[in-house]
Amino acid sequence: MCKLCWASVMILVLAVAGMGYKFILSGEVVATPDGREAIVLEPAERDMVLAEMREFLVSIQAITEGIVNDDMASVVSAARPMGTAAQQGVPGSLVRKLPLGFKQMGFDTHGKFEQLALDAEQLGDGEYALGQLAELMQNCTACHSMYRFETATSLQGAQ
Repeated sequence: MCKLCWASVMILVLAVAGMGYKFILSGEVVATPDGREAIVLEPAERDMVLAEMREFLVSIQAITEGIVNDDMASVVSAARPMGTAAQQGVPGSLVRKLPLGFKQMGFDTHGKFEQLALDAEQLGDGEYALGQLAELMQNCTACHSMYRFETATSLQGAQ
């Protein structure tokens, strides 16, 4: 009887581990001919992620302009909304579909925006902020070289 209990527990543990891997680590990705991983999302989820990326770009432009004009208050107001508070509105159903590397890069990017805003506010040093922005943008270029977004429909049409 005890062997049956242990076997049941082991099967349950393996099932939970498999689901954890699928939903926490691997996400919903497929290889693509261009060498990147396609993250497969629903159209509304894809639109949400791409809208956030456009917001990153708008913020980066405003930060750059603030640095050029030696207006650190503008740098702070452009960077802060892209900080860690921006992560709050992402639904769990979307987060589960994202691979671990993408999630780590996303959390790091929001953290870098947060730190840039804090340092710009406290230090008021445009040159330092520019260095932080250059480091932050390494995440952007790495992400775009590693990932792309697809919907199940767009993948089916490409086959």
